[in-house]
Amino acid sequence: MLSASGDSDLIAFSKPFIAGKELYYIAQAVERGGLAGDQSFTRRCHAELERLFGSPKALLTHSCTAALEMAAILAGVGPGDEVIMPSFTFVSTANAFVLRGATPVFVDIRRDTLNLDEKLVAAALTDRTRAIVAVHYAGVPCEMEALLAIASDRKLWLVEDAAQAVKSTWRGRMLGSVGHLGCASFHETKNIISGEGGALLVNDERLIERAEIIREKGTNRSQFFRGMIDKYTWVDIGSSYLPSELVAAFLAAQLEHVDAITEQRRAAVDFYQSVLAPLAQDGKIGLPATRLRDTGNGHMFYLFARDVEERTKLIAHLRLRNVHAVFHYVPLHSSPAGRRYARTGSDMTVTDDVAARLVRLPLFRGITRLQQQHVVDAVFDFFRA
Repeated sequence: MLSASGDSDLIAFSKPFIAGKELYYIAQAVERGGLAGDQSFTRRCHAELERLFGSPKALLTHSCTAALEMAAILAGVGPGDEVIMPSFTFVSTANAFVLRGATPVFVDIRRDTLNLDEKLVAAALTDRTRAIVAVHYAGVPCEMEALLAIASDRKLWLVEDAAQAVKSTWRGRMLGSVGHLGCASFHETKNIISGEGGALLVNDERLIERAEIIREKGTNRSQFFRGMIDKYTWVDIGSSYLPSELVAAFLAAQLEHVDAITEQRRAAVDFYQSVLAPLAQDGKIGLPATRLRDTGNGHMFYLFARDVEERTKLIAHLRLRNVHAVFHYVPLHSSPAGRRYARTGSDMTVTDDVAARLVRLPLFRGITRLQQQHVVDAVFDFFRA
């Protein structure tokens, strides 16, 4: 079976890539003799991320999971506290708060954006609610105005899980820079990559000093290196959340091409959305209700089968055509740990329905129109059959 590229290779769901000077920068880091975190390439990334997001402080972490764990500590959640979030998200969103002893409270999502339904949040709040986590699915913004108003009225922390949303915007502001704290991912499946990697965006300046301490194992080491103190010591809880300088070097090269990478992915999303439109018009599939490129970053493209059985058959058919398509999250409220550590704060009808029918198509930097056309042809062939 030939792929669109004319060989026997599978059209991958996602592929890591070299954008420019990644290997050169890694060699530079080695030659400088410092591979631990917070050296020249880390500082370069911090400056570029602060410029890109417009956040007063950006701190590289070894993963978005680490950034979320730092956010949970900074939000001060603990045993007995509750945190509002969607169930249609990656486990790290909930785990970060469960590790602090808090209870995730899952609220259903909107059918148009697949994001937290802001109209259901108020009814899920209790006197134990400490924070709201806005997950920007597929890089499409949550309804931040409503969430900001709720957080302000109830004096809650608003954390953005912007793992999928680097270069996505809401009213001209970068997602990740709107809430008190933002968490970004540079995992190899994301738009801008460093293998593993993430960043905490500190948008409330009151939290900056403590964020640096938590990231440095609970020490005031950052102040020591700035010459503010003559020795550093243990002053707070924390952990080793820094990435190595090799990760930062790779990321620094990627960030130099962030605009071009984003635009290419947006164009790929546009192609899928326009070419598959006839199937949606015939009622064979569902397509995203919002144009994913309008304020998004082209992170992913998905469609909806009519039921879970049809989805299973479609994914199997695409695999036979050398196309690696996948479904997405198993909703956290239905998982064993979700039932143990969390509770639902609303009916989860949309979440359950979406999770059973969603199919993600291949999308990566460098995917060709020929490869995308092969994917689309395979989808059409399935429904013709």
